[in-house]
Amino acid sequence: MPETVSNKIAAGEVVQRPASVVKELVENAIDAGAEHISIVVKGAGSELIQVVDDGCGMSAADAAASFQRHATSKIRSIEDLESIRTLGFRGEALASIAAIAKVRLQSRRSVDEVGTEIIVEGGEPISNAPKPMLPGTTISVRNLFYNVPARRKFLKRPSTELKHIVDVVQVNALANPGIAWTLRSGENELMCVTRGESHDPKEILQTRIKELLSLDSFEPLITVDESTSYLRVFGILGKPELYKRTRGRQFLFVNNRAIKHRYLEHAVYSAYEYLLPEGTFPLFALFLDIDPRHVDVNVHPAKAEVKFEDESGVYSMMRTIVRKALGTAELTPDFLSAVPLSGIKLDLDSSESHESGKGSKGLRLAETGLTGFAHEPHSNPWLEAGSASKRLYDSGPGGAMSSGTVESRGDETRETESSDLLWQLHDAYVLTQIRSGLVIVDQQAAHERILYEKATISLADGFGLSQQLLFPITIEYPPGDFVLLEELMPDLRSLGFDIEPFGGRSVVMRGVPADIRAGDERQILDAVLDQYKSFESVDKLTGRENLARSIARKSSVKAGARLSHKEMRALIDQLFLCEMPYVSPDGRPTIVKLSVDELRERFGRRG
Repeated sequence: MPETVSNKIAAGEVVQRPASVVKELVENAIDAGAEHISIVVKGAGSELIQVVDDGCGMSAADAAASFQRHATSKIRSIEDLESIRTLGFRGEALASIAAIAKVRLQSRRSVDEVGTEIIVEGGEPISNAPKPMLPGTTISVRNLFYNVPARRKFLKRPSTELKHIVDVVQVNALANPGIAWTLRSGENELMCVTRGESHDPKEILQTRIKELLSLDSFEPLITVDESTSYLRVFGILGKPELYKRTRGRQFLFVNNRAIKHRYLEHAVYSAYEYLLPEGTFPLFALFLDIDPRHVDVNVHPAKAEVKFEDESGVYSMMRTIVRKALGTAELTPDFLSAVPLSGIKLDLDSSESHESGKGSKGLRLAETGLTGFAHEPHSNPWLEAGSASKRLYDSGPGGAMSSGTVESRGDETRETESSDLLWQLHDAYVLTQIRSGLVIVDQQAAHERILYEKATISLADGFGLSQQLLFPITIEYPPGDFVLLEELMPDLRSLGFDIEPFGGRSVVMRGVPADIRAGDERQILDAVLDQYKSFESVDKLTGRENLARSIARKSSVKAGARLSHKEMRALIDQLFLCEMPYVSPDGRPTIVKLSVDELRERFGRRG
């Protein structure tokens, strides 16, 4: 088999997408001892990937040999596999990349007067000549997959491929805070972080995380540094309020190599048990330092997975260490020393407990069906229940029964007087009478359907109602989120977001959709991006469908929000104006109907 063909076959495992090229070249630069690494991409890496470093460089002979498979491998014997400390070790990356692209390598050692320039296209050497240059290495990869059209055809959207590149650079910048990094896509600078100069590694890591994730302060970060005879765990944990609905801010490193390990991720997640809302994930960046003899890094072509000699032991140590760090930060509940509570009066009538939206963010102390019913010790619950029932059935803010008449359009309800038969149950369900029985509306699912159909209409028309902000808001985003935001910006404008780039990774927001409450502007946009990524990864939704569902999910009224009589009426009216009023955008029912016949049967009535 010709070497060019075998290199193409090998390239299929090593180079899966443009981000794979960035990963291999960046790891080579780190292994070379670089203090500054600059990456430039065009066409999301399909047109150009250029990596410039100020590392040790190569001699003319080494530069030429670097395009031969395994010529640059750090492995000299089988024993070397048991003590791998470098990121690259197989020596096949450059040969694989050069087999499917047009590559220009320029490199010079500090001891040499001039460097070397080598050009290889499709695995074939084109030229090799001296090159005046500063010490270090520059590698330019153009027209990736130009001679493998089948692979090029299966690349994702440019924004998706660019997001993968950003993720690769971000994780390596996080693992190496002693290196300065820049990343440019065309004319746009997506990342620029300086070299950490502090002598405190904790401070360096905190600063790097704050820069990369655009955090406002160090306050929500917890430092971890624990050692045993088997391993050391060092890094950062985010406090629970930094949770996200995707795993995009979870970073694990073994001997400074970024890895994916669901078993260890679960160990960290289990330590946060009861501290996070269901379906959310914490922020963490944890570095495991372990004797290379106890871990195998040669189990995946992209070196993204590892195997531990004592996997269950590492799991237990990780969970224990994280729980201890959270406990030290006074975040972990101490059930063993908790004192049982007694004699508490649950004041459910207070304006604070029923303020609109408050119940959706915290644990409510009672979930009684009758608003205003508080059971105190030594009191008569039956007398109190009777009193509460009377308040429930009285007209007014606490109860909604009246003598108003209702006319039915099929099973859909229209009122003839302003005071309807409307009740809110558990601050989550709206109940109303229809001619054939009872209708129960899930307020969140119903509002999601309403907002979803509004969003799809706005996206189709290219125009959504917007409310202008009194003062524009400037927001800086992490590189990956900014790339996604740029892609979604035209559709966000259609929904009513008055938003545009403002230099670097910042955007300026001058207006928001009319349905968004004042004061929620930044939070809603962040939440929409977070939900978009969650739908994209879990439900495989893309494009406008994803965006419409995301804004509906994040802008909708949640369970736990107290609705006024007018709001309940508007919710039902708008729901029945929808094309599909009976299900939420993700298929959950918005309405449950109980017929009079079913109620009679439930109560054992025969007539």
